[in-house]
Amino acid sequence: MNGFQKNVLPFAAIIVAFAVVPDLSAQGMKDMMGMKNKMEMDTSKMSKGGMITPIEGPKVPPVLGYSNGQKILFIHTETSDPKIAKILTDMMGGSPVLVVPSLVKAPEEMLVPVYVFTNGHKGNGPMGPLGGQPDIFDNAPGDPKYSPLRTVILVTWKEEMTARTLKSVSELERVIKSDAVSTKKAGVVVNMPFLT
Repeated sequence: MNGFQKNVLPFAAIIVAFAVVPDLSAQGMKDMMGMKNKMEMDTSKMSKGGMITPIEGPKVPPVLGYSNGQKILFIHTETSDPKIAKILTDMMGGSPVLVVPSLVKAPEEMLVPVYVFTNGHKGNGPMGPLGGQPDIFDNAPGDPKYSPLRTVILVTWKEEMTARTLKSVSELERVIKSDAVSTKKAGVVVNMPFLT
């Protein structure tokens, strides 16, 4: 290395260092303050858990159902069947229910039933997705067999005039034994986590 190179290299290093240091001019400081304010604004959208809550996006409305004689709330998130996905999406005012065909391949031990009524809705109260009363669930949270993955059992009143609102699987079992309704596995799985 000659004397010229020895003198120029340190000078070049200083120039490169200034090139990578942020602009400290008035405009540069203003830009940095704008970034700071934007970060503060973005973090103000964070919940206590640190997750950013979206300003816009699909809202997932809760749905009324029955379990063990009590009203419960749940949501539909995915289903194995495109027709059911459309019915549920429309029922939820456009909140999308995704189609996940592989749900029907879930192991049997992960699935629990949901009873969906195809007819017999009376009055102005809540209605299920297929024209009957709200769905009935067994295996609520806290039960060792609870799972949000539900295999759909269709329930149809043979004489709609005799239909009444049932609120538990035990009530439904009595009505099945009396031959007032028929049941059929739909071959559809829906992800339906409880909210209450």
